[in-house]
This record gives sequence, structure tokens and C-alpha cells, in this order.
Amino acid sequence: MLTRKQHELLMFIHERIKETGVSPSFDEMKEALDLASKSGIHRLITALEERGFIRRLAHRARALEVVKMPDQATTSAPRGGRSPFKPGLIEGGGRAVPVEVANDIRELPLLGKIAAGTPIAAIQHEQGRYPVPESMLGSGEHYMLEIEGDSMIEAGILNGDFVVIKRVDNASSGEIVVALVEGEEATLKRLRRKGASIALEPANRNYETRIFGPDQVEVQGKLVGLIRRYH
Repeated sequence: MLTRKQHELLMFIHERIKETGVSPSFDEMKEALDLASKSGIHRLITALEERGFIRRLAHRARALEVVKMPDQATTSAPRGGRSPFKPGLIEGGGRAVPVEVANDIRELPLLGKIAAGTPIAAIQHEQGRYPVPESMLGSGEHYMLEIEGDSMIEAGILNGDFVVIKRVDNASSGEIVVALVEGEEATLKRLRRKGASIALEPANRNYETRIFGPDQVEVQGKLVGLIRRYH
């Protein structure tokens, strides 16, 4: 199955070749799919080529050939006043039922910074949205936080990293969680259950484990992924 962007690009290439006899340029494809860079187009073309939908013709500039089309393909293109492709499965009565095209990216809200050290102010409001691979997520609601501090460095979580959090209100002992302490301070720590008490355990020997009563800590999510930006 093609992702939504792969499908849109394939349809755009197909339509352009039908109209002009020439495949579109990388700039035209980038603009049509509203991507920020040509590298994204290159990845999509490579994926389509690997799946056998297109073929690059040797020794010719801008030479792409559409080899096959998806089963539910139509002749719609993504932009320029034309509607995006919306596949449909035709039932026996003649009614078209929408069919979802797979999308391998989900946009998550960034809710601010969280301490991996001494707890800071509780989670803030949404500050932006960022694309995250679906393979990192699974089902459920997710959000992102920026790490501030170094108390989780031995777990591979560094100052300035972005963590992907699945929103849950409970977690197993040993999981890394977003913990709201006494309703005011949010921190990222490994949760340990010790009898009726809850321990918030750092991953840095320079910090101490803090022990709380069960009514002092509220789990607001658990760690499922990490994104690091290299400068």
C-alpha cells in the first residue's frame, strides 16, 4: 500500500505526463505536494521506484515513466485548483464508499518543556506541531515535550531532546513517565512502585530518587520515542 504522499506524487506525475508528454521537474513536484525540500521528493520517488510504480529512464533528463497504477487510482492531482485523490470502493448498489490511503506521518503537538532534573512548571499549552513517523506511535493520543536538564542521560535522554509521549494515566513499574508532582510540577522520570509509595527515579547518579505518596503523583503519559536534532 502506498502512503498518502507517495500516492499524490504518483498521480501528479501520471497527470503531468498525460498532459505534456514530459515528467515534472523536482521543483514542480515539491510545489505540488507542498514539501519543504527536494530531498523529500527524492525519497518518495525512490519508494515508488522500489515498489515498481515508476521507472527512471537512463540518459534522459526529467525522465520518469509510470509503470503501473494503484488499484483505486483516479485522475485527480494534488494541487493547482484540482482536488486531491480520494479513492472509493464501489459497492454492489453503485454507492462509492471512501477508502483511506495510508499515511506514515502524524503531526503531534509540542506542549512545551519538561524537566529531566529538578521539576519545572507544569506542562504548558501547545507551541507547535511536528511530524512523527506512525511506526513510532501506534494507537492512542500522543504529544511531544522538549527535555530540559540532564537527570535522564544514562537512559539516553539528553538536554534539548524531544520526547514522544503516549497519553495514559497509569504505568507499570520501571516505565519512564511524565509525572505531575503535587499538581504543580512536571518531570520525566522512571516510575518505581514500592508498596504504597511511588518513586521517581533519575538515570543520572548525581541525582537522588524521590519518594512520594500515591496521591502526590499523577501519571500524564509514558515515553514511547525520542527525537534528537543535530546542529
